[in-house]
Amino acid sequence: MENPRHLLASLRGRYNQRELADELRVSARTLRRWEAGESTPRPYLADAIRQRLLPLSAPSGREAAPFTFIDLFAGIGGIRKGFEAQGGRCVFTCEWDKWAQKTYLANFPESAHAFAGDIKGVDEHDVPDHDVLLAGFPCQPFSIAGVSKKKSLGRQHGFLDETQGTLFFDVARIIKAKRPTAFLLENVKNLISHDKGNTFKVIMKVLEEELGYSVDCKVIDGRHFVPQHRERLLIVGFRKPAGFTWDDLELPEEGPRLASILHPQDGSEEAEPHYTKGKLAKVDARYTLSPKLWAYLQGYAEKHRAAGNGFGFGLVDGGVVARTLSARYYKDGSEILVSQGKRKRPRRLTPRECARLMGFDDSFSIPVSDTQAYRQFGNSVVAPVIREVANIMVPRVLELISQEEEGVYQPPLLAAYT
Repeated sequence: MENPRHLLASLRGRYNQRELADELRVSARTLRRWEAGESTPRPYLADAIRQRLLPLSAPSGREAAPFTFIDLFAGIGGIRKGFEAQGGRCVFTCEWDKWAQKTYLANFPESAHAFAGDIKGVDEHDVPDHDVLLAGFPCQPFSIAGVSKKKSLGRQHGFLDETQGTLFFDVARIIKAKRPTAFLLENVKNLISHDKGNTFKVIMKVLEEELGYSVDCKVIDGRHFVPQHRERLLIVGFRKPAGFTWDDLELPEEGPRLASILHPQDGSEEAEPHYTKGKLAKVDARYTLSPKLWAYLQGYAEKHRAAGNGFGFGLVDGGVVARTLSARYYKDGSEILVSQGKRKRPRRLTPRECARLMGFDDSFSIPVSDTQAYRQFGNSVVAPVIREVANIMVPRVLELISQEEEGVYQPPLLAAYT
């Protein structure tokens, strides 16, 4: 029988406490006690949640899709979109941030039946079987250490020790338990040089030596697909060598310019309150910097120029490729300020323009505040990059799946670690 508390947790990204209590016809106080474990939910609660609040479960098994995947550290679903475009079906999602959950579930409501919050509370054996593991895991520092020294001290070695306490450990333990055909991990470019390269050495040692996967890495700049310089490290692994090569990746030589994602403000698109308004769909005045903030940014930039530093704002027009959109964009928008003319103060991008800058089309729902939206898009992946990576990964995944189903290939045994 399903745990009602797990189901309640899966809904908190879609409903606040009052809304959830009203839907279940209980008081907010009762709901709080259930969630806190202070009282036991009624036996019928799981059925009530299923009938009233959750969509019907998707079909299970390979008959429903050619391959399945899980989406860890899912954010708002940018990695998922690329693999769904190749026919895959998501069978499990994990994302801890409640506002990212809200955006994710607004766009992928069918995931509510298999949605977890904090990955550290997920038992790896409870994760559904899957063919591909996807994870945009955050980088937490850990350093490499000698196994022989650890043995002499009677301590754990291998990833059970070296990555313990980091979020990469949670990815590794799920890979070890479920043995997916392939994985795709995404992180910042600087992961390679972090801690003088030691962090990356540990990660590669775990994936290749301890988990036994064939691994290939590449740094890709999102500018090939969107008008933004955004370099990210992509780590692809296969349980068996599958002929995967980055040479198959097709990257357009010339990417688009910023004008392609800006609101035209000429009536050629419908207004989208509160981002744009009126018959011409003009950008709302709230996105124009205040006189005080604009003066501060100019003064800050001048101070650093005088000191010989390169810090300052990025004032752009439609003909350029912008800087990297960061999760701090909500603070002052300084890395990408859109010029509105010489005698006018510049403006921030609207959240819809940020979505476009990350490669999300206009059907993508943004159900959160501007502050949360800026954070979410600043933390996201460039969706078209992942789509192209999925395009060269999935044929290899399907080939290995077919070989295993026909008994042609038996995966090697995973070495035991104590």
